[in-house]
Amino acid sequence: MRVIAGTSRGRRLALFEGHNVRPTPDRVREALFSILQSKLGGFSNLRVLDLFAGSGALAIEALSRGATSACLVDKAPASEKIIRENLNLCQLSDKAKVITRGALQALPELSPGTFDLVFLDPPYSQGLVEDALVEIDRLSILNKDGIICAETGADEILPESVGQLQRIDQRRYGTIMISFYESVRE
Repeated sequence: MRVIAGTSRGRRLALFEGHNVRPTPDRVREALFSILQSKLGGFSNLRVLDLFAGSGALAIEALSRGATSACLVDKAPASEKIIRENLNLCQLSDKAKVITRGALQALPELSPGTFDLVFLDPPYSQGLVEDALVEIDRLSILNKDGIICAETGADEILPESVGQLQRIDQRRYGTIMISFYESVRE
């Protein structure tokens, strides 16, 4: 897996080995970031939260494209090691904070209105996206003009809205579904 664009373009990222690993394919990441570019108008000055970060590829892509900072959260110590390796490889460590804790346990530690872009890419079919959406809404972590990108299996059904979060788009890529939410808070 490589960084698609920006200052780290073409850098090959370290990945997990094994059959339980499910990195977002390059073509899906490319489509996702094209959609985000259109919706956000660019990545400059964005603050990014990557929950269930895995290798950190989504946050690293956003940082490479100009995001100001990223907070990457994953409970697995092996993820922390790979995230830090990838951040170092891309010379982005100074823009990132890594939290080794479960996503739902880490959310209350984050300040309200902190993030402009949130990635949710948990293990499929465990209800974790909806749980995370509920907590993000309850804690008001997403900025007023921010966007949440949630990746699930194509057969998973997410609600149209969760509290003050409204689904604004949804795209299917084979067995993957990407849902986009924004805050409707005034």
